[in-house]
Amino acid sequence: MLRSRARRFVWIPASIALALAGCSADAGSVADGAAGAAPAAQGAASAPTRTGTPQLRVSTVAAGLAHPWDLGLLPDGQVLVSERGGRLALVSGTAPGAIVTPVAADFGDVLVRGEGGLMGLVVHPDFAQSRRFTTCQTHTGGGGDVRLITWQLAVDGRSAARVADPLVGGLPVSPSGRHSGCRPTLAADGALLVGTGDTARSTVPQDLTSMGGKVLRVDLATGGPAAGNPFADAAAAAQRLIWTYGHRNVQGVAVRPGTGEVYTAEHGPGTDDEVNRLRAGGNYGWDPSQGGTVGGYDESVPMTDLARFPDAVPAMWSSGRPVEAIAGAAFIDGPQWGALDGALAVAALRGSKLLIMTLGRDGAVASVGVPIELDGTFGRLRAVRTGPDGALFVTSSNGSGDVLLRITPV
Repeated sequence: MLRSRARRFVWIPASIALALAGCSADAGSVADGAAGAAPAAQGAASAPTRTGTPQLRVSTVAAGLAHPWDLGLLPDGQVLVSERGGRLALVSGTAPGAIVTPVAADFGDVLVRGEGGLMGLVVHPDFAQSRRFTTCQTHTGGGGDVRLITWQLAVDGRSAARVADPLVGGLPVSPSGRHSGCRPTLAADGALLVGTGDTARSTVPQDLTSMGGKVLRVDLATGGPAAGNPFADAAAAAQRLIWTYGHRNVQGVAVRPGTGEVYTAEHGPGTDDEVNRLRAGGNYGWDPSQGGTVGGYDESVPMTDLARFPDAVPAMWSSGRPVEAIAGAAFIDGPQWGALDGALAVAALRGSKLLIMTLGRDGAVASVGVPIELDGTFGRLRAVRTGPDGALFVTSSNGSGDVLLRITPV
């Protein structure tokens, strides 16, 4: 069914954006959103520097999806959608009423448990020739891991076959599926960036021999480390893939047009979801083991623990309490967006909203806006991608009857 409305939305200075409310934790996550004792946000930004917004039009392109985790826009105008239960769908276009066709592919080894399953998806830049795309999944084999697998879509779009299985394997996975990540995005230079989760294991985020709680930077063709990685000479193969570390559960990765800067959206525990700007080799300060002094997974520690890690990279924005459970993220790009051109759009699962964040000259979040049309209207929101025409594409993630949305300025 088509939903198409034009509404204004209210700007909220980042300094008071901490009051944005939430309802329930991420599905499959027992502890996400549980009360914690971490201090108030360290990365909260100053008052907004820009005002004025265009009207927005939100249209339902397709409905009847189930936990659509990610999407990829194809050169011919169709959309690939990954569903967490181990399904891939091809949406016939980006106009309302598009036809959704299942894509036959072997997902028999997808471990669907908790937050795990078939997750992120990225379309290769040469798709028009190669018809290749890469997905991320929790995997049943060999004791279980998280894997990136490259596929080739048939010419008729009705099936896909594996061509690199895995492209990258051995990412850790939790028996419960908790904090599985896993968001792939192409960097400006063509490298594959992959945000991962710490699997709710206390030592993983600071362990440079583990790919959990990291952002990886991978050669899309070989699965090896991309040229210029900060730990390229490390003895451990996993460490050579690492771009940044000390993360909790990276759910969004976005590349800023014009600069190539990389921003991530990351789940906090009971406080401080974070938006981070990545710095090669940077430590983002999450350490629920407290240096190995606690045996369990201590979620009362700060998301960015500057006391333990004085050189940790501070967040560009923190939610404070309660968390929104922020997920997919993408930059808004195009002059048709007016004052929002260059803003960062971030989906919220718990908060059931889309957050529009403008950036100051220092790269920190200067203001946060919540479009009325996307404030609780479609429930939990997960994926956000920017189309070639500048439109935003967003998925809901409620479990059944989920939708693919197209958002444009009026």
